[in-house]
Order: sequence, then C-alpha cells, then structure tokens
Amino acid sequence: MYAIDRHLQNIKITRKGLRILCLCGVLALVASCKKGFLDLVPDNVPTLDHAFSNRLEAEKYLYTCYAFLPQEGHPDKNPAFSGGDEAWTYWPMIEDFFYRDPYHIARGEQRQTEPYMNYWDGYDGKSLWQGIRTCNIFLENIDRIADLQPYEKTRWIAEAKFLKAYFHWYLFRMYGPIPIMDQNLPITTAPAEVKVYRQPVDSVVNYIAGLIDEAAAGDNNTGLPLTITSTATELGRITKVAALAIKARLLVTAASPLFNGNNDFTGLKNNNGQVLFNPQYDAGKWTRARAACKVAIDAAQAAGLKLYYFNPSIITVDNATRIEMNIRNAVCEKWNSELIWGLTTGGDPTFWLQTYACPQLDPNQFNINLKGKLAPPMKMAELFYTKNGVPIEEDKTWDYTNRFHLKTATGKDTGIQEGYQTVALHFDREPRFYADMAFDGSKWFMRNGNYNIQSKLGEYSGKKQSRIYSVTGYFTKKIVNWNLVYSNTSLQVESYPWPVMRLSDLYLLYAEALNESGASAEALPYLNQVRARAGLRSVEQSWSMYSNRAAKYQSVEGLREIIRQERGIEMAFEGSRYWDLRRWKTAPQTLSTAIYGWDILQTTYADYNRRVLLYSPQFIAPRDYFWPIREYNLQINPNLVQNPGW
Repeated sequence: MYAIDRHLQNIKITRKGLRILCLCGVLALVASCKKGFLDLVPDNVPTLDHAFSNRLEAEKYLYTCYAFLPQEGHPDKNPAFSGGDEAWTYWPMIEDFFYRDPYHIARGEQRQTEPYMNYWDGYDGKSLWQGIRTCNIFLENIDRIADLQPYEKTRWIAEAKFLKAYFHWYLFRMYGPIPIMDQNLPITTAPAEVKVYRQPVDSVVNYIAGLIDEAAAGDNNTGLPLTITSTATELGRITKVAALAIKARLLVTAASPLFNGNNDFTGLKNNNGQVLFNPQYDAGKWTRARAACKVAIDAAQAAGLKLYYFNPSIITVDNATRIEMNIRNAVCEKWNSELIWGLTTGGDPTFWLQTYACPQLDPNQFNINLKGKLAPPMKMAELFYTKNGVPIEEDKTWDYTNRFHLKTATGKDTGIQEGYQTVALHFDREPRFYADMAFDGSKWFMRNGNYNIQSKLGEYSGKKQSRIYSVTGYFTKKIVNWNLVYSNTSLQVESYPWPVMRLSDLYLLYAEALNESGASAEALPYLNQVRARAGLRSVEQSWSMYSNRAAKYQSVEGLREIIRQERGIEMAFEGSRYWDLRRWKTAPQTLSTAIYGWDILQTTYADYNRRVLLYSPQFIAPRDYFWPIREYNLQINPNLVQNPGW
C-alpha cells in the first residue's frame, strides 16, 4: 500500500459537529440538503478546533482532500476504460464487476434521472463537490495550526489548491460549464444565493488555470516540490511538474474543437441569459496551451524525468522483447523515470484492472481471478501502424485489402507463434501492437517466462463457460505488469500507481499545440522521440519511404491526422482516447463505428478468424459529449440548466 493510503487508513468520516454548509447542498439539494451539513473529521473527533489543533491532525485532514480523488486506475470507476470503444465485454454481466455503470454508458444507455457514474452527486462514495468543500475547509483553517513550519504550510496550501483545481477540472471535463466554488458558503447565506449558476466555459478554464498557477508558484524550493524525495512516505503527492502538466492538459482541452469555436452549444444559456459556450474560434487558446506545455516539459526536464527505456541488465531478452518492455513498463513499472503523476487512490490502484485484463496464460494452471474480459475490439487492432510506422491503409508495402486472409507464421514473424495460423492483420505490425494487445496465436512475455495465447473455443485462454473470456478474441496486454504470477490456488499482482500523466503524453500534447499554433515543424522532434522509444523511424522517414501519402506530414491538416493517430496508439488503453475523441469532436463518427470481434465460438483457424458484429453503438451529438445533471438537482435549483439533449 502506498504512502498516502497508509495515512488515509487513519481518517474517519462522521456526521457530527462541523457546521459548514456542504457543497452537495449548494449544488444538488440546495435549501433541503438532508440535514444541511456534512462533517468530515479525522479520528472521530467531532470538533473543527481539534482537526486543526496541531500539525498531525491537520495533515490527516489534508489527506482527506486526497481521498476524494477518483480511482482512475479501476476498470469500473473510470468511464474511459469501459465506457467508450477501447474495450468491450460479455453482456449481460452477472458477475465480474463492481459497477455496471460504464458498460451502460458504452451501450448508449446513459440517463438523466439517475445518471451513471454520477461524480457530481456521488459515485463510488465520492462527490467531487464534497472534495472541493473539504479543500476549502482546509484552506480556511490552516492558519490555526500553531506547530506548522512555514515551508510546510506553503506546500500544504499549494496541494489543497491543486486538488481543488483538479476536482473542478474533472467535473468540467464531464459536465462542461460548471459552477465555480472558490469558497464555502456560510450557513447564514440567503436561499437565493445558494442557488448557484453554471459559469461560462472560458471562466471555468481561467479559474482552474489560475488556481493551478497559484499552486505551482515559487521556485523549486518553494511550495510544491519539484520531485518527491521522501519516497517512503510521500509518493503520490502532488509535485510542481504534475500541477503544470495538468494545466497543460486543461488548456489543450480548452483549445480543442469541443470548447473552441463550437456552435453546437450556442443555445446553452443560464436562465438569466448568460451564454455558457463562446462560439467564436480563438487561435490564441492554442498559443496559450503551447506555452503551458513547454513550461511543464521544462519543469519535467529539470526534475530529471525522461522517457522510459527498459533496462536489459534485469533479464536477457532479444531486441523485439526489449522494445516491447519499453512500452509496457512505461506504464507498469512503479515510479519509473517517465511518470509525472501516479495515482495511488485505493491502496492497490491497478489490481483489479490487471485481473480484468489478463487471460489464462498457462495451459496447466487456471485461476478464476484472471478474467481476461477487458477485450479490445477489432477497430483498436486496426489503429496501430505497420512495422514501417505508417497506418495500415497507407503502407505501400502492406496488403491492406487481404488483411483478413489467413497466413501461417514462420520463425521470422514477430509476436506470433511459429507454425500458427492467424489473419494477415496480425503480421508485420509495429512493436506497440504486440506490446499492447494479444490474440489467438500471439506471444505473451512475463518475467517468469514466455507464454502462448491460444483462445479458440475450449482452449485455455478462450471461452469455456459464460464468463472469464474475451468477447472479441483480443486481450489488453499493455496494462498487465510483467511480475504477475499465479497458480491454481494463488495470485500475486504487483499493483502500480495509475499514470494520470506520463511524459510521452505531455510530449504529444505539446506536439498537438505546436501544430495548431503555427509551429508544425517544431512538433516533429517530440513525435519522433515517442516513436523512437517504440522502435520506429521518424515521421519524415516513415511517410517519405512507405506511405502513399508521402507529403502528409508537411501540412497542418495532415500532421494533425498523424498526431491524433500517434496519440491514439501511444496512449491506447490508458483512458485517453475516451476524452480525446470528445475534445476533437470526432466522437460521433468514431464511437458510432460498429464493434467487431472474432468468432470466438469456433475451434478451427478458418472458422475462428471470421469477423463477427458484436454491437452497433451510436454516439448522439451534442447530447453525448457531456453527462446529464441529475434531474432532481434541476428541480431543487432552477438556476441550473441541463446539458443539451437531456
């Protein structure tokens, strides 16, 4: 269990004593907020005086603020895992889930009466408005701590401000324009003042960015640390680099088509006539995002962060496996050189994610805890490049037309068992394809050995019953730590902090901002660093040599396509695609594309390797860009307006 979570074990929640108006009341229940108050007090001591009486008690309260962070590394608590099109699963599910919410969202069944994954009011025991309220209480009372050193006080204030900004950001990404809760309202507040309004998009963005600026202010020895030095007790806490990187993500999102020059939401107004979306495109937003990305990258460099490369001295591997582990361990190796912010919420932040993703690897062992159910659809297999580093439909040397024809693997074919038959789609692909995904006939490298995936009907990795199988025939290898070990009766999973932000993500955000702000040539070195780690040639070389659109990278529009696909590949299965498709406004086309898999109910090569339609989802725009606000909240507070389409 990680450092923050050890502290959180000591925090108790009560409903006594603290007389502070809760934000769930302000935003959802308004004047009737159940008894009007929600009290969050460490160690069951029902007084605000005690909570801030000394450094130790106040630190517990600070960790209370961290406790509201959503468990983004949990497959059922992050909509980006199973709420979009990166992974599919068997349905209906009777077992093997914590919540069905994201699966309902993926199937187009979101609702406004009781919305799925409703982090506004509370999901998985977390209301982000309560998290904001808790941060405000901390900031309002930190001056009362007599034994707190000045440098600690500055740092704690910065942490609370960042967390408050992050909770606002999380809500903004889900709901669009939201109310801003910079301070808690006193109990004496008049009912009319409690009925808050949503704020315009630009105001929300500026508020969050400003709050992060305050959190990250000062030199490397002031406020937030540049790096965590007390690794035994502080891993997972916010650093300057993490704060600046999240600001970069915020501003890239704000500059993207969903929020910049979008006419789809011109009718979204408060009941006082205030317009919530600015329909005018502003190129300056990309310039601002570009500057924020560069500041974050410079801070990362000063902190010693660098793209992760697998250390071959750990174990002797061939070159293909070394490159594969560059990719896998950039995510799965704990606290590696690339990690900007790793989330440790929940204690074992990726345990369930790995068990959902990992199939049965060993024909002589079966462990019911390995579900293998987080199944990428065929569209994800087609997303990755060929071995030449260009899209499969563009590669002049790759037979796109016959990609579904069977081929037999030889000893020269990477990632496929020799003598095995599978479709041509799986041959001559880039290293990230074999690192990220597994399929019938593929190989799976782990620290304790090499495994072969055989997943036709009745085989050890395939369907044998009504659960514990991949519905598409693909498996999500990338997010399974190579130290996982199991037998018939035991399972050891090395959980790793979930990478909310890693350096390659930041590089790709910067490349996107550079291209969109008139500096396309400057974007290429950052793309090429990411590609080189994955064993690929530069963009210029790959497109010039192999693409039937050789000059594609030389225009803003062409490089935009390349950057978006590069991002889709590099960040696959990390919760990025779900939000990227929305901010790019490509979700209606992409998320309405049919979900295909292989015919997993078959036993022969020819029969198994036939495409099967699993589902035909429909992304309805503009409705599905944002969550609905729960209908009851709108009845209680008439100043809250609903998102379009709901």
